[in-house]
Amino acid sequence: MSEEASLLLPFETYEENAVNIGTQQKSADMARFIDTVRDDGLYLLDVNMTDSRIRTTAEFLNKFEAPRIMVVSARQYGQRPARKFAEAVGAHSAVGRFIPGSLTNPALRSYVEPDILFVTDPAADQQALKEAVNTGLPVVGIVDANNNLRNVDIAVPANNKGRRSLALVYWLLAREVLKVRGETTDEDWAAAQDVEEWQSTF
Repeated sequence: MSEEASLLLPFETYEENAVNIGTQQKSADMARFIDTVRDDGLYLLDVNMTDSRIRTTAEFLNKFEAPRIMVVSARQYGQRPARKFAEAVGAHSAVGRFIPGSLTNPALRSYVEPDILFVTDPAADQQALKEAVNTGLPVVGIVDANNNLRNVDIAVPANNKGRRSLALVYWLLAREVLKVRGETTDEDWAAAQDVEEWQSTF
């Protein structure tokens, strides 16, 4: 299929890493990103849309200075990939519990002033999301079948709960951000950054 031939990675790679495996609940917001529903009730996300949104997100993130990009992940399986993504592209990361006021209270030691927020899961990262909305920051998020998109400006539809999925999505996003900057190629990135190393939890 020509559609699959143009993907950033083979369809099978997305599938093997469960990037397309959604939840058994589907929000109205996410209906357009759903490909099909399995016999067990799990909604499957459209990999073509995931792939397309990763490209869009990479282009969008490069409109901002890297240190002004803030990546957050309260989810355990997203913490290492989010941190490694931030290191790779030069962004700021806050993983684990998000300290309330980190985006709104200058008196806190954890206070930062990013220009854009990247959330691993709008539901799990709701405190950071709320503060971003209050301060007028654009928000990019990895969104699963059950997520609400009300305050997410750019949604990357993908399994945001699985270890392998989150590692692959962040690995690919880092590669694409650096490719847009002209700082890496597919071959150089694959040689320097092993996706399996991103998949170890700690």
